[in-house]
Amino acid sequence: MKVLLVYAHPEPRSLNGSLKDFSVERLESAGHVVQVSDLYAMKWKASLDANDSIERSDNARFDPSADSKHAFESGLQSEDIAREQQKLLWADAVILQFPLWWFSMPAILKGWVERVFAYGFAYGVGEHSDTRWGDRYGDGTLAGKRAMLLVTAGGWESHYGSRGINGPIDDILFPIHHGILYYPGFDVLPPFVIYRTSRMDETRYADTCEALANRLDSLWTTTPIRFRPQNAGAYEIPALTLRADIAPEQSGFAAHIG
Repeated sequence: MKVLLVYAHPEPRSLNGSLKDFSVERLESAGHVVQVSDLYAMKWKASLDANDSIERSDNARFDPSADSKHAFESGLQSEDIAREQQKLLWADAVILQFPLWWFSMPAILKGWVERVFAYGFAYGVGEHSDTRWGDRYGDGTLAGKRAMLLVTAGGWESHYGSRGINGPIDDILFPIHHGILYYPGFDVLPPFVIYRTSRMDETRYADTCEALANRLDSLWTTTPIRFRPQNAGAYEIPALTLRADIAPEQSGFAAHIG
């Protein structure tokens, strides 16, 4: 299988750097082919702007969606964007690895998403009508591929529990799982989260690597999160709200998991 690991940490000698190297070695030793997009090492440009198109008038008003669509459809995207899109199309599975900074991914990784997930590539795809609202949330360009988050967090696991002060980790990661990965079609696996990273000693590191190895070994057999597909009947279209008889006792993020 082919795996793309998109990695966002500025220090190669960090825990994240070590886990990235471990993941690549583990996957390759199992016979998989791995590409790594090391965003800091690549000096990835995080901001989506008019320079993402290689041909446009300097005097034209910049419209992020319209310009993204035109550049994608016309083959006018900057080379770095097109290269990352080809990696996504090549991969059978994608791992996004990052430290949890201020309850989300680092800005450089968010910028990778904003620029690479272009209009016509990851969104704005498919028929929009009274019966189908585009190819997304279970459909889309990246359907059939798997995705997993590998996340490190400084807080204790209890801080991210169901009654923890930071909020449940599944809620914190929902916008990434559902809105970034499931939206364009990925089958999204449960995340691999490492807590209390400042308290990592040799014994705990060995245990962490063993657990991570098991997750990597089961990348193709782990059951994905059961998000509800948009176009399979659970949602009223075009309102895109759950039917009244679907999980009537639930609201918020949990209602969208079947």
